[in-house]
Amino acid sequence: MSADTLSRRAILQGSALAGMAVSAPATARKMVSGKQGGRFPDGFLWGAATAAHQVEGNNTTSDSWTIEHVRPTSFAEPSGDACDSFHRWPLDLDIVRDLHLNTYRFSIEWARIEPEQGQFSLALLDHYKAMIAGCAQRGLHAVVTFNHFTCPRWFAMLGGWTNPDAPVLFARYCDRAARHLAGSIHSVVTLNEPNLMALLRFKLPPQAFARNDAIMAAAARACGSRVFVGQFIENEAQSAAMQPIMIEAHRQARSAIKAVRSDLPVGFSLAMEDDQPIGPDSIIGKKRAKCYDAWLREARTNDFIGVQNYERARIDATGQMKPPADAPLSTRGTEIYPASLAGAVRYAWETARVPVLVTEHGIGTARDEQRAAFIPAALRHLKTAMDEGVPVLGYIHWSLLDNFEWIFGYEPKFGIVAVDRTTFRRSPKPSAKVLADIARANGF
Repeated sequence: MSADTLSRRAILQGSALAGMAVSAPATARKMVSGKQGGRFPDGFLWGAATAAHQVEGNNTTSDSWTIEHVRPTSFAEPSGDACDSFHRWPLDLDIVRDLHLNTYRFSIEWARIEPEQGQFSLALLDHYKAMIAGCAQRGLHAVVTFNHFTCPRWFAMLGGWTNPDAPVLFARYCDRAARHLAGSIHSVVTLNEPNLMALLRFKLPPQAFARNDAIMAAAARACGSRVFVGQFIENEAQSAAMQPIMIEAHRQARSAIKAVRSDLPVGFSLAMEDDQPIGPDSIIGKKRAKCYDAWLREARTNDFIGVQNYERARIDATGQMKPPADAPLSTRGTEIYPASLAGAVRYAWETARVPVLVTEHGIGTARDEQRAAFIPAALRHLKTAMDEGVPVLGYIHWSLLDNFEWIFGYEPKFGIVAVDRTTFRRSPKPSAKVLADIARANGF
């Protein structure tokens, strides 16, 4: 913690949740579904999520940091200090605990742990070990993501996930991290939303990706490299080439982690919309084949599948339709449809047939009253799916903090906790209390 950091008491002082009593988390175990009225099963995981690059700040050896600073760039602004969670993570864990949650999902940063190829930082491994220990000290289960989009700059200079050697390089990092960290981790997510670009390419017109080649060229020049393939900037051919390589990377990473600790639950997370066919010629099958199905088949060998849902998708014969004219919208213009989480979870379970962990779910809006209404509505639909037989291990909200939302910068607000961009003061919003009350009661 840096010398100018405000005390944990000061960070929470004045919030609607300051001084809330701490509830002991339930023991985590494999969940089974079953009708229990408005209560979730004992041991259900209630959590909030962050990702290293989005909250830590100054991730200067990452591919994303490079892309944020070249011209042209797809980023509205650079990440900079982010939420300074690299130093203020104890405050963040205190907030999670004080919200009566029992789980914190966060990522360790590959670019910090292995800033140059083959050079592993013991200091950074110890940093993340302290975070995991901090979770245990507060009674929180640590769900740890080993790769949440960002990769080392040197990895991008080797072709990123288009490099046939990428699985070996990733597995080596996972082995090194697991040997240092695995003892107290609750669950591991190897890859976060490796299907995201496929999903975006289905949703968005080609012109949305028109500058990607120019951005890659600018990043390569900035690094003095022949090639640079980083997150969110690959072209369509590269996106297609990545899928089998990333599936193999997950397989090798899972084996490496299991070799260190065989009982550690390992899976990956997918970006999944609630796909709904409209009309007799809907191409919903084409979308699922492109965006999900290879990954969901691979998930059958996992301990769980992480589902990350934000929206539904109405799909007709030509593709994704606009929201209905009378649909409620967030301040970012996306449809607010609470049933979408249950729909995505049902499809994941039907296809993968392994337990589901909701690793992300939320709403990007500057109107927190929309979030406060959205959370319980979505959870009621999720509980209905569980009562129907879908095994759901837990619910982890995105996100704990208003943070750096990739190409959109700091404008989108997904957090249940606001962060002052100058002082880094954390202020829980009313929606945080809504989630806290549900978690404390383990139901409605």
